[in-house]
Amino acid sequence: QLQAYGGGLVQAGGSLRLSCAASGRPFGNYNMGWFRRAPGKEREFVAAMSWSGNRIYYADSVKGRFTISRDNAKNTVYLQMNSLTPEDTAVYYCAAQGGVLVTTRAEVYDYWGQGTQVTVSS
Repeated sequence: QLQAYGGGLVQAGGSLRLSCAASGRPFGNYNMGWFRRAPGKEREFVAAMSWSGNRIYYADSVKGRFTISRDNAKNTVYLQMNSLTPEDTAVYYCAAQGGVLVTTRAEVYDYWGQGTQVTVSS
């Protein structure tokens, strides 16, 4: 029900925009999040946005470089990633949470996409 795409190989300092398309049900009432898992590391929170768009959270490591946005009419959430560094290399996952309050906790999310690989070369 969630399809993440837009990953790829980019040089350090470059940009990518990830998209996450939802299908099967309208996700306009869901809080949406992005998480990532780097090789040999645990999954970590990247960004989240409430269903209304009025609450947004970022991990400290991406603040000022990444921007989460959503288009509820298209059932799609985006992650614009700028000034990428090799430390951003990971598989990126989008997720949807049906709770009232948006959260950074992965275990609370109800639906997950399959992930898209982002590789940043130095």
